[in-house]
Amino acid sequence: MKKYIFKRILLGLLVLAGVVTITFFLTRVLPSNPAAQWVGPRATPEQIAAAIKTLGLDKPLIVQYKTYVLNLLKGDLGVSLRSKQPVLTELKTYVPPTLELVLISTVFAVIIGIPLGLYSAKKKDKLLDHFCRFFSVGAVSLPTFWVALFLQLIFYRWLQLLPLGGQLDAKLKLMYEVPKITGMLTFDTLITGNMTLFVDALKHIILPGITISLYPIGLVARMTRSALLEILGEDYIKAAKSYGLKDNLILWKYALKNSLGTTATVLALSVGYTLVDTFLVEAIFNWPGVGNYISTAVMSMDYPAIIGVTLLSASSYVILNLIADIIIAVDPRVRT
Repeated sequence: MKKYIFKRILLGLLVLAGVVTITFFLTRVLPSNPAAQWVGPRATPEQIAAAIKTLGLDKPLIVQYKTYVLNLLKGDLGVSLRSKQPVLTELKTYVPPTLELVLISTVFAVIIGIPLGLYSAKKKDKLLDHFCRFFSVGAVSLPTFWVALFLQLIFYRWLQLLPLGGQLDAKLKLMYEVPKITGMLTFDTLITGNMTLFVDALKHIILPGITISLYPIGLVARMTRSALLEILGEDYIKAAKSYGLKDNLILWKYALKNSLGTTATVLALSVGYTLVDTFLVEAIFNWPGVGNYISTAVMSMDYPAIIGVTLLSASSYVILNLIADIIIAVDPRVRT
């Protein structure tokens, strides 16, 4: 078990090293002028020359890379060229709202996707199965931006039930002190007992939450169904049925348990995908998360911020895959 996990950790570190290397050199070869951006649009040649020296751009590229890696190992992601603030400090501000959306999509994927796939497998080739498959394929296939705009059109423009975007109503921000504990607004307002802000924050998160939840729900439902259909044909399932055990007991206690390895892997990958997919959703719903941060960084060629967000996304994928591998490794047949 320990050897298996160690191999997965080592592989994950190699992936992160590759991501850092590729992203670093790509941002350096792209046409941009970081020194001019650092000092501002009206900088003199002397100021630009001083900025080049300050940023270390006068050194060979390999030396810059070595310096960046050494700083990275110390937890330093560099300083944003646009805001002149440490990238790590800015990420601590922008990550929690994005994480809030990702957690919602994960919860929905578990409580909706798994039962949907389970009963789809149970009612194979019947009306419920056809409906579940149609919903799953549609949820995975529909473009995120189209779903977001469609929901805004229905619930904001036509029904006028939910807000267009943002985290809170502007009037409430002026009337109440917004709590900042974890950075996840719905959780912070709930634990502080401010139900007015909590209800409004909940209304604002519904549309972006539904938008990013569709893909993981559809993917988890499809994979759960496929895994269960294969498991339900195994001999031990047939034996359980011959003993007179109830179908629901067989499904939930025996079949589903043995399909959790596949489901956990797919769920981990879908969470990683959702973390990246929120970028577009946040732009549409004006959500103050990592998506807005990286879009601004790309437009201004703020390469320290670009590398920081890229490394964050890659690290999330590696950690989530490691968690899925550990869950699967509970089965001793996998640990080879």
